Amino acid sequence: MTLDNRIEAFARLGQRLKNLSPDELQNLASRARNANSWFDLPNVTAAFQGIANLLEEQYLREWLYTYDFPELESPKKVGIVMAGNIPLVGFHDLLSVLISGHHALVKTSSDDPHLIKFVVDELLKIEPRFADYITFVDLLKESEAIIATGSDNTSRYFEYYFASRPHIIRKNRSSAAILTGYEKPEELHALGNDIFQYFGLGCRNISKLFVPEGYRFDPFFEALEPYKAILDHHRYQNNYDYNKSILLVNGVPHLDNGFLLLTESKQPVSPISVLHYETYNGLPDLAEKMKASEEKTQCVVSSTGWYPKSFSFGQAQCPMVWDYADGVDTLAFLAKL
Repeated sequence: MTLDNRIEAFARLGQRLKNLSPDELQNLASRARNANSWFDLPNVTAAFQGIANLLEEQYLREWLYTYDFPELESPKKVGIVMAGNIPLVGFHDLLSVLISGHHALVKTSSDDPHLIKFVVDELLKIEPRFADYITFVDLLKESEAIIATGSDNTSRYFEYYFASRPHIIRKNRSSAAILTGYEKPEELHALGNDIFQYFGLGCRNISKLFVPEGYRFDPFFEALEPYKAILDHHRYQNNYDYNKSILLVNGVPHLDNGFLLLTESKQPVSPISVLHYETYNGLPDLAEKMKASEEKTQCVVSSTGWYPKSFSFGQAQCPMVWDYADGVDTLAFLAKL
């Protein structure tokens, strides 16, 4: 296959996923939820829509324009260790390996074993020649390079086990929002999507706020009120009840709107149903705080994306195809193999 063949196949896959019927989505969500109860219909639907947006042909061609991918006589076997915290989170790695002409050895997460196989089946219907380039495996002994995503703990294992092979090893990251106090209600409402989509389980979910000293949280909580239905999910409510009790028992000062807890902390990662916040005194102080947490930050959101390299509110879970996880250029890595 030529690069054009691969681009056209993925663009057609994007159209297929964009046009999944309500019955198909319901069936996929039901299967996914059997393996992971966090994977409800709205979030599975959002994941498929996100992938369909990535696969617009104009975006694929713009993304690939600056890379040189010769037709490979001997593609490398690239092992992909997929995470399962949110639906289809490993798709971008699979796309990168296949679009660059290599062979993907895919180890799915036990928390998300079905959705990626459905996507691959649809891709093979469009372009059967990809069957020679995709293998689902339990072990990665035959891999010649590795792309692995996991926690800080599992990353140490990956670093040790795959030390002799070219690799990208991703660790825990989290995302942050910058507020100034001048945001419009609709902007704060959009920020709610960055906080609550996927129940806060993704590395692009906002887990921390940076707010100016003296910030009033009333408008923030008012704008989030429409998201209170998140408590209908029993696992989210269990986390909310548990974390609220911990804060109360330990006497930790916090704010509570009935479905989200806010507490002041320098820690970038917060538990499910909890947001950390930290105050800043002017832009130099903010820049210093952001710099200190840069290595553990996946993305930042701000009003209309005013802060450098940030996304607008509501766009944290809408990366473009060239927005690499951890800022590591996956295609550059694959091009050197």
